[in-house]
Amino acid sequence: MNHIHFINRRNTDCYKWDSVKNNADFVPLWVADMDIATPEPIVKTIVNRAQHPAYGYVKVPKRYYDAVTQWFDTQHGWKINSEDIIYTTGVIPAVSAVIKAVTKPGDNVILFTPVYNHFYSSIRNNECKMVSCPLIADDSNVYHIDFEAFENICKTQGGILLLCNPHNPTSRVFTPEELDKIVQICLKYNIFVISDEIHCEIVMPGFEYTPFGKIADKYPLKYAVCNSPSKTFNTASLQIANIICKDSEIRAKIDRAININECCDVNPFGFEALITGYTNADCKEYIKQLNQTIFNHYEMAKQLLETQTSVKITPLEGTYLMWIKCSEIGRKAFEMEKELITKYKVWLNPGTLYGEEGEGYMRINLATSPKLLKEGISRFINYYKDLVK
Repeated sequence: MNHIHFINRRNTDCYKWDSVKNNADFVPLWVADMDIATPEPIVKTIVNRAQHPAYGYVKVPKRYYDAVTQWFDTQHGWKINSEDIIYTTGVIPAVSAVIKAVTKPGDNVILFTPVYNHFYSSIRNNECKMVSCPLIADDSNVYHIDFEAFENICKTQGGILLLCNPHNPTSRVFTPEELDKIVQICLKYNIFVISDEIHCEIVMPGFEYTPFGKIADKYPLKYAVCNSPSKTFNTASLQIANIICKDSEIRAKIDRAININECCDVNPFGFEALITGYTNADCKEYIKQLNQTIFNHYEMAKQLLETQTSVKITPLEGTYLMWIKCSEIGRKAFEMEKELITKYKVWLNPGTLYGEEGEGYMRINLATSPKLLKEGISRFINYYKDLVK
């Protein structure tokens, strides 16, 4: 049974599609959500709940915690206790709450850059300082952690580490060995780790997601993992996410920070969607089909770009976000974004949105229909050819 259905999101008050006027001939390949229908079992769950004509305050039930703990145990081999879970409205509110709980103004937050742009605002909003540890791209354009530089930062500057696993925008799915090295260094220098794992289920063939906590639990390291099914099932607006923290004292501080930030209440549709997504067999099959679909789209885009341009493509390990180096175009990343929008009617994310290390790069959202993706890539290629002679 095919569980992947592409949908038209134009004129539905969709941020990704309706942020430009006259979008009939526009191809948005930017915001990280999908033009793929949410799995039917989740849709039915939401419809059934909506038929109850009251949408007041809700109590998150035991079956919610059971769904989360059973999912990560059976799918990823990570054992979580229900009391380790704090729910909230989204992964960025979760990350911000943890930063608030474990830092004071002026503290350092270490990032492996380039990295998801909202990390920067979470750091600024908590009056902390960003410390960049740039990732290094090898000859195959695969990004790696510079562990020597990372250890030196931990030793000389300290702070906390904000990790993205799988990594946005470089798509790295960090290996158990890499995560173990992170843990060893952080343990040595008493570095608290926050790991954003929102893309954890979107992993390409040949790769496997490892929860940071699964590795960290082997050591006395203090950490918090923030995750959500929202990327996987295209349910971001339902606003549900979890913080997993096994240290009771820190967990109490995080809970307090969530209340200070006033993001402690969730809606019934969010938690019902999570329960269905983590317990329904069709939703599990949906994930398999989704990952194969994304990989097929990556292969198609890669073939078009490699045969008609000289851009350098980062191999896709996880997420549905393609990272390409196109500095030979001779434009700044934000200039490329603007020119592509205004002259070619295609929207890609500029690499510098994710830090200065992203200059000369663009990020492409692959989670749309094959027809639209091909059209968007073709427009980028036309732009490339118009400027690179």
